[in-house]
Amino acid sequence: MNAINIGLTEEQRYGVMNLLNQNLADSYVLVVKTKKYHWDVVGPQFRTLHELWDEQYKALTENIDALAERIRKLGGYPTGTMEGFLKIATLKEYSGEIPTATGMVTRLLEDHEQVIRNLRSHVDQCSEELHDQGSADFLTDLMEQHEEMAWMLRSFVQGQALEPDSQQQAVGNKVPVGV
Repeated sequence: MNAINIGLTEEQRYGVMNLLNQNLADSYVLVVKTKKYHWDVVGPQFRTLHELWDEQYKALTENIDALAERIRKLGGYPTGTMEGFLKIATLKEYSGEIPTATGMVTRLLEDHEQVIRNLRSHVDQCSEELHDQGSADFLTDLMEQHEEMAWMLRSFVQGQALEPDSQQQAVGNKVPVGV
């Protein structure tokens, strides 16, 4: 078998693959939670959340496949078992609990924000330490998708829109862009 010669050392490739596998594990935990809440949500927000989570579930599923394929492109094999995912995931499960609709949104929001923080760190590691700009760009794209999903969830739990006078207070007396 020929050695992989793509401009990265074996150590760099394995470092990137470890980061990608952690993102894959977190994505699996998040996709399972999203689908579970999609099934279990009740109340006046049912239709809105059911449809939102269906969209997010589909996007997460595509990202899972892209993560696994990125690992393969680098010459590795993705983690592929729930046991393996749970060992390296930073997200936690809450088995047996069915929160309220707002509780579901809050938990998913917290998970997306954790994934975003992880991805920011992984982008830096890929570009600065591991010298893999391709993986850094790939992870940046994933981060932007999670930022949008988090924004949708955050908008739901924030409730009413801010009043014009309170917008300045909300951002430390600085006028937000677009105001």
